[in-house]
Amino acid sequence: MNLHEYQGKEMLAGFGVAIQRGIVAKTATEAVAAAKQLTETTGTDWHVIKAQIHAGGRGKGGGVKLAKNLSELETLADQIIGMQLITPQTPPEGKKVNQVLIAEDVYYPGASEPSEYYMSVLLNRASGKNMIMYSTEGGMDIEAVAEATPHLIFTEEVDPALGLLPFQARKIAFNLGLSGAAFKDMTKFVSALYKAYMGSDASLFEINPVLKTSDDKIIAVDAKVTLDDNGLFRHKELEALRDLSEENSVEVEAREVGLNYVDLDGNVGCMVNGAGLAMATMDLIKQAGGDPANFLDVGGTADAARVETAFRLILKDPEVKAILINIFGGIVRCDRVAQGIVDAYKNLGDAIQVPIIVRLQGTNADIAKELIDNSGLNVLSATAFQEAADKVQEAIT
Repeated sequence: MNLHEYQGKEMLAGFGVAIQRGIVAKTATEAVAAAKQLTETTGTDWHVIKAQIHAGGRGKGGGVKLAKNLSELETLADQIIGMQLITPQTPPEGKKVNQVLIAEDVYYPGASEPSEYYMSVLLNRASGKNMIMYSTEGGMDIEAVAEATPHLIFTEEVDPALGLLPFQARKIAFNLGLSGAAFKDMTKFVSALYKAYMGSDASLFEINPVLKTSDDKIIAVDAKVTLDDNGLFRHKELEALRDLSEENSVEVEAREVGLNYVDLDGNVGCMVNGAGLAMATMDLIKQAGGDPANFLDVGGTADAARVETAFRLILKDPEVKAILINIFGGIVRCDRVAQGIVDAYKNLGDAIQVPIIVRLQGTNADIAKELIDNSGLNVLSATAFQEAADKVQEAIT
C-alpha cells in the first residue's frame, strides 16, 4: 500500500523525523488559505506546490512548482489541480491530480549552502537484513546515480534482532561528509527514520531529498512510503489512509471479493489456484510465446460464483486474447471446478469472446476433462503442461 507524500510525512513526524511542513489542499482557494496558515507558523513567504499522486518524478512532469507570492500560488495551484500528470513512473496516460501539498520553502538563505542527500530503508532479501541505502547525490534519480557513479551509493545493513546501533547512524553521517550540528542532527534523523520503518511495518521508505538546510538542520523534503499489506491488520489507522482512486480499479475490485489479482501488460489471462502454480503458469505462457495479462489466484474454493467473478475481472482487460485456467485439484475436486467453469461460462454468455484453455489435474481430473469436452462450449481441455502451452500458442497466433 502506497501513501501520498503528505501522509508519509505526517507518519514520519509521529516517529520524530524532522519534515518539511505543509498542508494539503484540494482547490486553489484552499491552497491560498494553507499558504497563509504556513506563513503564520513558519514565517516563510515562498511556498512549494506539490502534486499528490502515487508516482515519482513529479517535478519533471510539471507537478512541483515554487510560488513567490499568494497570487502566483493561486494560479499555479489552479493549473496543477485537475491536470493529467505524466511522469516516468505513471502509465502513458498519466494520473489525475486531485490534491496538492502546499509546503514551506526550506531553501532559505543562511550561514552555509544547503545540501541534498538520498536515503531509503528497505529489506535486503539476499541477506535477510534491513538495509539503509544513502548517497550524497540527493534530488536525482537513484538509478541514474547507480549507473553513472556507483561509488557514491552507500549501504548499511541492520540486523532486525539488534536494531540500528548508534555507531551505524554515526557511520552514515560520516560517509555523507557531515560535521558539527549537521552530523548530530543526521544521526538523530537516521535513527528516527529506521524506527518509523520498523514501527509501521513498511516495505520501503525513500526520502529524496534529505536536506541539510543552510543552518545545519536535517529534514525530509519528500517521502515515498510503501507499507506491507500483510502488516496492516496491526495498523488500522494507516489502512484508513488508502487512496483507492490511485490504485488499479480491477485490483481494488478483486481485493473486495477476496481474490489475489495483479494486473499485468500481457495478452493471456491466467486463472490458477495457488501462488506457486500461478508463477509456473506465467512461465508457461511466456514459453508459449505469449505474455501473462494478470496474476490471479482463486484459492482453494474455485466454485462457479468464484470462477465467474474471476472471468469478469480478466475480461475487463481488452488486450486479453486467450484465457488459461490451470487448476490442481487437491482440496477442491477437479470435477467441481470443471462444472463451475461450465456454469460460469453459460452465465456470462456473449461476454466471453476469447478461447479458453483449461488444464485440470488432481482428484477426478478424468471426470473434469470429460465435462469440459462434452460442454459444447469454446473451451479446450489439456492434461499436460506442454499440451496447455501448445493450445495457448494456437489461440494467440
